[in-house]
Amino acid sequence: MRFSRLIKSEQGQAIVETALIMPLLIMMIFGMVELGRLGNAYLAVTHAARHGARHGVVGGSNPEIIEKVKNASLPLDNEKISITIYPETGRITGTDLSVTVAYPVELIIPFFPGLSSPVNVESTVIMRVE
Repeated sequence: MRFSRLIKSEQGQAIVETALIMPLLIMMIFGMVELGRLGNAYLAVTHAARHGARHGVVGGSNPEIIEKVKNASLPLDNEKISITIYPETGRITGTDLSVTVAYPVELIIPFFPGLSSPVNVESTVIMRVE
């Protein structure tokens, strides 16, 4: 009689269900954090490229463009930022100026072995020279 009462008892059911679901829930939370970090880096890179391109089309030199990009990319590490300006010299009114800013984001928690870290976040802004 005592044994049949133990079999019908459901006292440990919630603990078992929590133990089964918890790893999936933790992975989802960490995935959201990583995507948030990548999104933040992408927005900062795009903002910096836009500032650099705008400064370049109104007559800024390459060192000034690079300085504007580094000042506009506030949450990022300026030492890791890669900046490409095209054309480097000879900007003529009516032609395009392209500023590309790239930044490697180190993943804190690599979920998949095939996902390479760092993830390179890149943005290119093209504006017409005034």
